[in-house]
Amino acid sequence: MTGQAKLTTANGTQLQGYLKEAEGGTSKGAVVVIHEWWGLTDQVRGVADRLAREGFSVFAPDLYRGKVTKNADEAGKLMGALDMKQAVQDITQAAEALRQRSPGTQVAVLGFCMGGALTLAAAAKDKHLAAAVPFYGIPPEQVADVKHIHCPVLGHFATHDEWCSPERVKALEHTLKAAHVPAQFHHYDADHAFCNEQRPEVYSPENAELAWKRSVEFLHAKLG
Repeated sequence: MTGQAKLTTANGTQLQGYLKEAEGGTSKGAVVVIHEWWGLTDQVRGVADRLAREGFSVFAPDLYRGKVTKNADEAGKLMGALDMKQAVQDITQAAEALRQRSPGTQVAVLGFCMGGALTLAAAAKDKHLAAAVPFYGIPPEQVADVKHIHCPVLGHFATHDEWCSPERVKALEHTLKAAHVPAQFHHYDADHAFCNEQRPEVYSPENAELAWKRSVEFLHAKLG
């Protein structure tokens, strides 16, 4: 089953999103992909497709329930209106549903920008996650206590980023280290959202490809 789909959770809740089965016949694990503040765009579906080609089953939940925008002001309003704790619940329910679809499957969460913040928030909530890969996102303290994360974390952050500033990233690293969370952060000489190829004003192909390579290797190691 591929494309627009609903993933049914243990309690019968149907999560709207994009479901992509692993290519090659055998899944090497599952990944929940969390979109940026623009919504569930074609670019995010492309990320899911790439992960499927790497052998992972993928579900990208539609946290905005069908709303998508290319306008930054509108994106800010959509993110501002999002119930972050409900979004975290959607993500953890998606992870559990993927585990139930194929018992024994290891599940990771990977997200960008707002989705990166929610990736860490979900990892703090779901103790069954096998890995978390946040791209330039840090959750507010009222949304998640990152000290509760148990799974390995691979973080990707830009050095020219006003939202996830180097100071905030350093503080996050310190917090995780003090809590004995197994975390490895990579820092890139790039702008926020440097992995989004549909945003030429910030896209950094070399850095994006390096971050992707590191992420895929990490996911294979933790989910395989």
